[in-house]
Amino acid sequence: MKLLISALPGNEALAEGLARHLDAGIALLETRSFPDGELYIRHLREIDGQELAIVCTLDRPNEKLIGAYLAAASARELGARRIGLIAPYLSYMRQDKRFNPGEAISSRHVASLLSSAFDWLVTVDPHLHRYKDLQEIYTMPTQAAHAASLLSKWIKENVSQPVIIGPDSESQQWVSAVAAACGAPYTVMEKTRRGDRDVEVIFRDLNSIAGRTPVLVDDIISTGRTMAQAARALKRHGLPATICLAIHGVFAGDAYELLAAEGATVVTCNTVQHPSNRIDLTDRIAQAVIAARAEAESAAR
Repeated sequence: MKLLISALPGNEALAEGLARHLDAGIALLETRSFPDGELYIRHLREIDGQELAIVCTLDRPNEKLIGAYLAAASARELGARRIGLIAPYLSYMRQDKRFNPGEAISSRHVASLLSSAFDWLVTVDPHLHRYKDLQEIYTMPTQAAHAASLLSKWIKENVSQPVIIGPDSESQQWVSAVAAACGAPYTVMEKTRRGDRDVEVIFRDLNSIAGRTPVLVDDIISTGRTMAQAARALKRHGLPATICLAIHGVFAGDAYELLAAEGATVVTCNTVQHPSNRIDLTDRIAQAVIAARAEAESAAR
């Protein structure tokens, strides 16, 4: 059965690219907001008996989660045979335990909501910390595409004499793999986070990376404070202008402007639409869609 792909606002370019890779059809959605802020969703193509994938990356997620849920729930009512969610950036993954009494473990609750509405999920490099994989909290088939090899490829093709720098000790295994794939040395910073926007970074041995182009690598740029502090420290020690490389460019608040003010070049993947997108993951996401559909089909038998 031919897959149909719908895009919530802001996801049209990725949906069209996926449709070409997957030989899928486009099922247009009409969306708007009522004066009171409530969302209006209308499927403009017949979807009875069809398999539908809804593309909605989940940065700035609260309204988008409602839109994705309404699109899926209405598709189910209209007879869609199976419904998948393609969310290249998957939000609500950080709160994975109860740090203080009374807190919501939001990663589990959002996983429960999405699992109730969709039959499969595709994302890119989810922020797994205390979870081994997504199946610990999602009850539907999930597939995660991975970007590390494409980050390495971009560095190899675009940066002379790079040194790869990770944000903290937890990133060492991932950063070392990126560095090995592009044939570059690596190091990791020591990071102390005092609050959402208060971060201190320390480099123990800058002499070992002198003369190289620093490439700060992380999975997510959110507030940008860690990378900005690092870029400032590297600049003070006379290193070349920093390259900030991330999979997901969320750029909360003034994060992008903050990095630009430090003279950094910012490069991200197209999981969240942004002018810094330089690395195209469409093919990787398409391959994950094929795997997720096959898994969902097998589970349904």
